[in-house]
Amino acid sequence: MPLALLALAIGAFGIGTTEFVIMGLLPEVAGDFGVSIPTAGFLVTGYALGVMFGAPLMTVLGTKVSRKRMLMLLMGLFVVGNLLSAVAPNFTVMLIGRVVASLAHGAFFGIGSVVAADLVAPDKKAGAISMMFTGLTVANVVGVPLGTLIGQSVGWRVTFTIVAALGVLGLAGIAKLVPEMAKPEGVRLRHELAAFKNVQVLLAMAMTVLGFGGVFAAITYIAPMMTHVGGFADGSVTWLLVLFGIGMVGGNLVGGRFADRALMPMLYVSLGALAVVLALFTLTAHNKIAAAVTIALIGALGFATVPPLQKRVLDQAHGAPTLASAVNIGAFNLGNALSAWLGGLVIAAGLGYTAPNWVGAVLAAAALVLAFLSAALERRADASNTADGLIVTGAASAESGQQKAAVHH
Repeated sequence: MPLALLALAIGAFGIGTTEFVIMGLLPEVAGDFGVSIPTAGFLVTGYALGVMFGAPLMTVLGTKVSRKRMLMLLMGLFVVGNLLSAVAPNFTVMLIGRVVASLAHGAFFGIGSVVAADLVAPDKKAGAISMMFTGLTVANVVGVPLGTLIGQSVGWRVTFTIVAALGVLGLAGIAKLVPEMAKPEGVRLRHELAAFKNVQVLLAMAMTVLGFGGVFAAITYIAPMMTHVGGFADGSVTWLLVLFGIGMVGGNLVGGRFADRALMPMLYVSLGALAVVLALFTLTAHNKIAAAVTIALIGALGFATVPPLQKRVLDQAHGAPTLASAVNIGAFNLGNALSAWLGGLVIAAGLGYTAPNWVGAVLAAAALVLAFLSAALERRADASNTADGLIVTGAASAESGQQKAAVHH
């Protein structure tokens, strides 16, 4: 794997840290600005919405420059957003800083996926994508807990200053290590938009929304579930999330490796197993050891779907993959928002803190159904193309035979 992937992974580490570390620092931020915890929660919601809308917007704006230069500009935007958050004099400026940083998120992973795939041989593309996403998964194991600890000890502003410094390091790495890649000739916005007419691209994005939504249906409410149902102390939730992050790292690497060998079977196994494990979590949540193991499995199985789904979009949107790749990153965040909302609904309905696990299981199962549908449509298209090819070949042979006969005559 080329060293350029390390630069992309560093950028991904910074982005992953800033996305999730705010969840552990909400009380400190809310206290400093004199707002309620629910109001401070807009720092999470605003970031997610910024990713959803920023992914296509920034990618479209980047169609006029090379991918390397756009990655550098995105990291610069990320640095500015986090510095703005670090020095924010009031909550409104803090929220603006979060949104500014989030605008870089989707486009960075979308364009970065295309660059990572272009850096390696065709049979190693999913592995290269997973290497970049390793930065995001490691952030949940190292960056988020460490950032939370620093923020609680010496102030949350220090945490965001350090994250901005990570962005500077990622920008320098991209400038030094990522080769200059000319913008593909003939690629225009209308070509990028044309990818969304492909039903396979849309199915892959729907699998992203539902599959990863299944993960966050459970993880969003992990704190009340583990403290009220599992019997864990409040302080144990951080380490349970570290287990989740460790699972993410392993699942991401395994998913990337096997997706290069058998992409669709990898999706069948990971989505099917994810649905089963989420359903079982309603039972294992009552036992501390079983719950801890299940949380790690959810992280592993959930992120095992990321490299194959991202590669699936790149494969199906060949010729104009950049916008589709970025929008698929936004689809992950759409899944997060959708599943968190649905999980909240079932809790509010009085079904208990483990009810979101059933929501997650249903979402993952629905993604599995779409995977089978996608494969069936692909087989039908391949069979149709083969039949058309045989008809054309047969017609050409017949015409050639008639010509020979005429000449002989």
